[in-house]
Amino acid sequence: MRRAAPPRAPAREPSSASASSASTGFEALPDSVESQFLFRWAPPRFHPFLQLARLDRPIGWWLLLLPCWWSSALASISQRAPLHWRDLALFFAGAVVMRGAGSTYNDIADRKIDAKVARTKGRPLASGRVGVKGALFFLAAQCLGGLAVLLNFNAVTIAMGFASLGAVALYPFMKRVTSFPQAVLGMAFAWGALVGWPAVTGSLALAPVLLYLGAVFWTIGYDTIYAVQDIEDDALAGIGSSALFFGPHLRRGVAGLYAASAIFMEAALASAHTGLLAQAGLFLFALHLAWQALRLDPADGVMALRLFRSNRNAGLLLFGGLAADVLSGTAL
Repeated sequence: MRRAAPPRAPAREPSSASASSASTGFEALPDSVESQFLFRWAPPRFHPFLQLARLDRPIGWWLLLLPCWWSSALASISQRAPLHWRDLALFFAGAVVMRGAGSTYNDIADRKIDAKVARTKGRPLASGRVGVKGALFFLAAQCLGGLAVLLNFNAVTIAMGFASLGAVALYPFMKRVTSFPQAVLGMAFAWGALVGWPAVTGSLALAPVLLYLGAVFWTIGYDTIYAVQDIEDDALAGIGSSALFFGPHLRRGVAGLYAASAIFMEAALASAHTGLLAQAGLFLFALHLAWQALRLDPADGVMALRLFRSNRNAGLLLFGGLAADVLSGTAL
């Protein structure tokens, strides 16, 4: 089997990590981003907890947030209503907090496995910089913050928010029993598509369900790209991933997942009777996904990380189209 990125260091993006460490004095993790303003302001003893919450890797909360924004904007189009800016702001706060809570929970469950993987062995729990008891208290505090955000919505939205916890709880254990843990991650990360719509309308409908399915396939696709960084280590640790499952057919596998995502999202837009601007946003989103599939190389961990992170831009293209459709009043 070919190495994901020989040696393992390329996925660390050395220039970003080293620049962060030099400017902030904290122990940068392999996939941290370069700008670390929170670490410059926070006392060093808080740095491991900021890393537990993945605040050094904002792509996670972006990917959790975007389906919420899509769904809210799609509901506004369907209802011929303006954008619900308050909801969008609350979704932002909730995504940051709950991404942190989910990551903390995942690290608690995976601390022994993380210690065996080059990219993750420096994480706070795997490296021993944070104890399990401290991580549990931090997890509880983040969950309370998420609850405070959720209680600002209507009863249906609150119920849907609680319903998401099942997939979140299952995800860390799926890699031990299946080659597609990314499918469970997709169920969790795409859940915002089922939350944004009822926050506007007070109920669910076909459109957000179709949007959710599209977001699930999108998540499986981008997380398969992310898993390219750990192909060899995952095999040695005996855990499953969709990148390992696809093997030499990785590029076609990701292309198929992304195609399914675009198809379901088109069905969602059609169900909500969107206009041309929303369709343009979806076209640009699909074009971006196609570009990712074409650039993907199972032997290039650095490119895999860059393609994974680029999904923020892909998602913003779709949201931009949906928002423009709302703001221009072009929904048919």
